[in-house]
Amino acid sequence: MLVPLTRGDAQLAVEADVVSTLYARLDELRERTRRDLQRSQHEQTTGTPASVTEQEAFVRLYADRLAALAAAEQRLCFGRLDLRDGRSRYIGRIGLADDDQQPMLTDWRAPAAEAFYQATSADPRDVVRRRHITTDGRTVTALEDDILDLEALAEGEGGVDAAEIQGGGVLMAALAARRTGRMQDIVATMQAEQDAIVRSPLSGILVVEGGPGCGKTVVALHRAAFLLYTHREKLARSGVLVVGPNRIFLHYIEQVLPALGETAAVLATPGQLFPGIDATGTEPDEVATLKGSTRMVDVVARAVRQRQRVPDRPVMLTVGSVRIAMTPEMVRAAQDRARSGRRPHNVARRTFGLTLLEALARALAEETGVDPDTHRDLLIADLRESPDVRREVNLCWMPLSPERVIADLWADPARLAQAAPRLDARARALLHRPRGSAWTPADVPLLDEAAELLGIDDEADRRAQAVASAERRAEVDYAQSVLEMTGTRGVSADQLIDRYATAGASTPVAERAAADREWVYGHVVVDEAQDVSPMMWRMLGRRCPSLSMTVVGDLDQAGSRSAPRTWADAVGSVSKRAVRDDRWRLERLTVNYRTPRPFMDLARRVLRAAGREPEPLESIREGPPPRYVPVQGPSGVAPIVRELAEDPEIGRVAVIAPRALAAVVQEALNRALPDHLVGTGDRRLDAVVSVLTVTQAKGLEFDAVVVSEPGMIEAESPRPGSDLYVALTRATRELVIAHAGALPAGMSAEG
Repeated sequence: MLVPLTRGDAQLAVEADVVSTLYARLDELRERTRRDLQRSQHEQTTGTPASVTEQEAFVRLYADRLAALAAAEQRLCFGRLDLRDGRSRYIGRIGLADDDQQPMLTDWRAPAAEAFYQATSADPRDVVRRRHITTDGRTVTALEDDILDLEALAEGEGGVDAAEIQGGGVLMAALAARRTGRMQDIVATMQAEQDAIVRSPLSGILVVEGGPGCGKTVVALHRAAFLLYTHREKLARSGVLVVGPNRIFLHYIEQVLPALGETAAVLATPGQLFPGIDATGTEPDEVATLKGSTRMVDVVARAVRQRQRVPDRPVMLTVGSVRIAMTPEMVRAAQDRARSGRRPHNVARRTFGLTLLEALARALAEETGVDPDTHRDLLIADLRESPDVRREVNLCWMPLSPERVIADLWADPARLAQAAPRLDARARALLHRPRGSAWTPADVPLLDEAAELLGIDDEADRRAQAVASAERRAEVDYAQSVLEMTGTRGVSADQLIDRYATAGASTPVAERAAADREWVYGHVVVDEAQDVSPMMWRMLGRRCPSLSMTVVGDLDQAGSRSAPRTWADAVGSVSKRAVRDDRWRLERLTVNYRTPRPFMDLARRVLRAAGREPEPLESIREGPPPRYVPVQGPSGVAPIVRELAEDPEIGRVAVIAPRALAAVVQEALNRALPDHLVGTGDRRLDAVVSVLTVTQAKGLEFDAVVVSEPGMIEAESPRPGSDLYVALTRATRELVIAHAGALPAGMSAEG
């Protein structure tokens, strides 16, 4: 129950003083932290490894603190709780205290702030009044009170006129604001069902399901910020991985976590999860679906194993002046020995090579008439110097990279036929492509699968270890001399070196994690999860073996015909153990905050016409009905877009076009509109107008959307109804259906 303030000017003045005091404290802390940072950066150290490490640690500490304080500038304070015991508690973006450590502002993630989001008239949680404070910069512009205990408030303030109680304007004002092309945080307007999900425990897989406009993405990002705050010690070291559908989407959300003061997160698309690869290639859904099937586990395993070659007949090798035979039996026995250890290919290669050299040494001893036991080392040395031996041993068990295994698999039909005997000829033909083709997102989990089977090249690893051991000895000698010169006691040379080694940790967690394929994250957030393939789920499971995940999506928006039927199916692709042991839970968001009711009704009719009943969803926004505009071809959208772009109430416009027409529509708009209005590339949302396919539009929202040729969008869609359902639910104010051809079933203007 929201109460407009009858003593508005006086109350505004009170809150303006409080907010001014909070900003003064923020400025004070910023200046203090800035001085601490500058002092740490320029302070002279003793030059010892320990002092350098200590300096770098303080620089990182103050830099992170300064970034968090800077991020708090907008809407520093947005709420107040008046409690039954007479105390008041201000809620804001960060926590602030005075020099005596008395609280001034409570961080929205702290337990003490939970009532701001969860208290209701039925369960007030000792809250008498919840006040929403609206600011413009540092100026308080409006107040709105939510009375949770009318009787208690009346006792304290001499009564409130019940006729003044009205609906919640703060949320509606936020929803009505023009879009900017960037997702904004919702710390000031988060609703109870959203907050409950944000504060859900860290462990296990949390699936958050909800239809269009429910705030799934922003809830997941706030949950990441909440977990980083609540489990700082654990997650700050391991980081959080946020996986989004494409780079346009990542640009759209990239400001949310920094605005909440969090930097220990890696944002990546599925095509960026293998270090060194940014998979931007495209392929038909049928091919991506095939690559995403768990059948590929066996295909990749066979592809690796078939590189462990056995010659058809004995191979003659020249060792010095002697000729010996490397027989298939020798090679097979060495392979069996290497495989028995169940180690990855590149690691087991050392065992294979040593075992085969032992067999060849016995053959060489027999040819030269020497004792193989007495002269073993000399025989092995002679074999290692032979070009024939080095070449043939390598050919039988070559060191491999994941990129080579997968590229060879797609480029060589014979190799693919050997690795995929259970795939028919048509399926193998779909997978074939020329060598050098661009990697696609569906290739990435297969590269990761191959990397798991290959391991790290043992030879390179051993050389690196040898170098590291030599460097360590030199560092210990140096550290010992430093300790002797400085007279330091109670610290050994090894301890000093170990402290120095942690200096590398000053590199941001996000940078280290993104560059390390074997990095284990503390938590993983997966957006648009309905489109994640089983093979990609396997890969994500390797990135987070603890299975601490937040998975958000909507099965009604799944674009692939191989989409999971249930969330249990999707979770089972991550870990069958998670399903068996009940280590996952499902939460559903039920309120659509974005899509006006008429647009949502149309989208639901389209889905029903495709034979599917959408999940229940309550739209809280009203709006105009969709406009139907006949056009003469794709360029006919230009006048419509110009009209929308010139509307002062419209912030961002999207044209959602069929894949086959997107480039044509983009070119038409480039000719018809000023250059600065039409965006391009991954940062296209920074411009007023964006041309997108349905896949690119997922997870995004705009003030106005023009759906171009819905009949073609439906014809291109692998899953009937799904792509149109997505396209029709991106707009917050205006929805225009521009069509030259016939409208798909369910899309008639009459409904």
